Amino acid sequence: MKLVVGLGNPGEEYEKTRHNTGRIMVGMIQKKLEGKKIKFITPDTFMNNSGKAVVFLVKTKKDLKDLVVIYDDIDLPIGKMKISFNRSSGGHNGLNSIIKSLKSQEFVRIRIGIAPATPSGKIRKPKGEKAMLNFLLGEFKEKELAELKKLSKKVAEAIEVIFTESKEKAMSLYN
Repeated sequence: MKLVVGLGNPGEEYEKTRHNTGRIMVGMIQKKLEGKKIKFITPDTFMNNSGKAVVFLVKTKKDLKDLVVIYDDIDLPIGKMKISFNRSSGGHNGLNSIIKSLKSQEFVRIRIGIAPATPSGKIRKPKGEKAMLNFLLGEFKEKELAELKKLSKKVAEAIEVIFTESKEKAMSLYN
C-alpha cells in the first residue's frame, strides 16, 4: 500500500497553522491524485506522537519503501519543497516520533518550506524558542496559503514520480 502521511495537529485551533503544513498539503493534493491507489492519512495524534499512528500502517520493509511523509520545514522558504530519504529528523519532533516508532529512517520525506524570506530569498527565522513556537503555531496568511496551493501541484507530481518511477528521479526533478 502506497502511503502518504501529512503531519500536523488535530483540532480546529491548529487547522491553518504553519505546524500543520503536512496536513494542509495532504488536503490540497488528495484530489489531484485520486484513483492512483494511494492512501492518505493525517494522524489524529498530536505532532510529537505521529509515530504511534504510522506504526500500525507500516509493518514491513516494503511498506517502508512505500511511505512518504510530508511536513513543515522552517529551514526552507515558503513555497519551496525538498525531497529527502534516509535522513535524521533534523530536530523535527513529528518526524523523530515516526523514526523511533518504525525503528528506521529509510523512508521518503517531502519537506515544505514555511519560513518567511527576503525578496532576495534569504530566510528570516524567528529568534528564540518562544518566538519560534509562536511562529509555528501561528496561522498562515492568505498570501502564504496561496503559495502552498501553488506548490501543491509540484508536490502531487513529485509523489506520482516517487511511486511510479523512483525517489531518485523525483529528487532530481523537484529538488
